[in-house]
Amino acid sequence: MILALVVCGLALTLAVPLRTYVSQRSEAEQIAQEREQLEREISALEEQKAHIEDPAWVRAEARNRLGFVMPGDIPYQVQLPGDVTLVDEEKEPETPSTGAWYSDLWLSVVEPPPEPDTDPVPQHMPVAPPEPGDIPG
Repeated sequence: MILALVVCGLALTLAVPLRTYVSQRSEAEQIAQEREQLEREISALEEQKAHIEDPAWVRAEARNRLGFVMPGDIPYQVQLPGDVTLVDEEKEPETPSTGAWYSDLWLSVVEPPPEPDTDPVPQHMPVAPPEPGDIPG
């Protein structure tokens, strides 16, 4: 009987440190996985930073995203038949409100009146500033 009590006492004494060891072990594995993921993100960001610091990549992105043109280049845009936006006549007319008269009155006061249609003004292509070594002379 005394031997059984001693064994139970030892088991209870060792249970808490063993449980702590197992939980710390799983937490350490989770932290190691997070660290590996963060290192992968850091390497991807460093690679992106190297691209951003490259002047040729910046010029290419300025041409593609912003439509910049280098001095001496001739800009042009190709307009395909499917790229046309809807004209006002083709848009669906607004349905009148069926709400209370005071809400319609309030909306007519709050919303600005429609602006008259004007012909669109053609936009000029933006020109990139010349690089220090690009200008002869």
